[in-house]
Amino acid sequence: MAHPNPTAQAESRPNKRSAVPDRLLLGGSIILQILLAYFFGHAYDMRIIMSTGYLVGTGQNPYVAQDLSAVFHNSTFQGITTLGYPPPWSLVLGLIYLCTYKLIPNFLLYNLATKLPIVAANICLAYLVVHILKKLGVREALTHRAWLFLLFNPFLLLTSSAWGQFDPIMAVLVLLSLYLLSEGQLTGPAIMVALAISLKPTSIPLVPVIFIYLAGRSLKSTLHYFLVFSLAMVLFCVVPFFIFRWDPSPILQHWNNQFTVGGGLSFMTFLEYVKGTYLLPGQLWFLGWLWMPALGIASLAMLPGIKDFKDLLKKSLALVMVFYLSRSWLSETNLNLILPIVLILTCTGEFDRRTLTAFWLIPLVFSFFNTSIAQLFFPSMSGWMDSFLKLFVEYSTIRYAMRTLMVLVWLVAGWWIVWLCFKRALPIPVNSRPEINFVKAD
Repeated sequence: MAHPNPTAQAESRPNKRSAVPDRLLLGGSIILQILLAYFFGHAYDMRIIMSTGYLVGTGQNPYVAQDLSAVFHNSTFQGITTLGYPPPWSLVLGLIYLCTYKLIPNFLLYNLATKLPIVAANICLAYLVVHILKKLGVREALTHRAWLFLLFNPFLLLTSSAWGQFDPIMAVLVLLSLYLLSEGQLTGPAIMVALAISLKPTSIPLVPVIFIYLAGRSLKSTLHYFLVFSLAMVLFCVVPFFIFRWDPSPILQHWNNQFTVGGGLSFMTFLEYVKGTYLLPGQLWFLGWLWMPALGIASLAMLPGIKDFKDLLKKSLALVMVFYLSRSWLSETNLNLILPIVLILTCTGEFDRRTLTAFWLIPLVFSFFNTSIAQLFFPSMSGWMDSFLKLFVEYSTIRYAMRTLMVLVWLVAGWWIVWLCFKRALPIPVNSRPEINFVKAD
């Protein structure tokens, strides 16, 4: 008995695009994101983001915590910490404060304004992915579905436009830099990667990938790239402290904060439930640095080199995933950095749609049990948020069990993605790639 050929079946399906004009779909996505950005925001992160904008906008050091409850007329702004990232995003927030809250002190308007760059990044990301897919020879129907996927994906929109985290901005910088690098450019890509790392150091694993990619081609190009990269890092991370006369001592004193905590979407997610704190126990301090040898081993696995743009994307995804999976702390929002890369590799036949679905659906479900989604009601519906959080406390045992289960599923799926990235397989011809439906399974 002959087995059915799924590829042939997929190719026989008619390629129907949505009857809704693209401009209406784009407008719908923009309106949806603006509504999410206006009414929602993560209770912890948005207080830090708003406070950082105020401190920079008023000429103060954003790395020194203050009680700003009187400024925002909200008592929850008493016990906040500071933004734990280098200066570039702080400067953007300061400019946003000067253009909005300083002129019109409206809390929800300020909440929206801090997210407008994120909304713009989401839109740019959709068009950038379409451009790259067309260059890779992916047919129009599939590129259109990828475009829709990024415009309306619930995980992306909730963790960026609604949450307030700016990982999509880094995703645009990283993806564009990798694409331009594959096209032979050096200066622009080096500046973009430096800016991405300066926004959030979660993109640091790209450095060894790019080094191996360039070193296999030209020593001169490698030196050029990393000279520009180093100068840009100094410009973005060091120079602002001198220009604005910010005291860097709070950062120098707590430089290892990210490596002394455990939880979130990491293998240490049980720590909060068992110990009642995110701080790693003293005897387990080394778990905060597990990512370093893991990255070293993964970098060696890339030798003897990286072949082409698609291989560059695969190895970039692999090292970022190794970094994420071996860290003792991981936020769901960090996955938006590499979501477009997973999407591109799915559209080119490297992954199947189940891998893509698992990549965003598992963290989305995790966000529910992690109370992340409940905390999005902070700006406009704080009463609802408090009610939801009380309910989660009442059923804390079940919630922690489900959260841990989702993390275990995520770890399995994550290491599977890493294995797929390093797996040596024959490329799938463009005209033989199966139809990929991001919405409905067969």
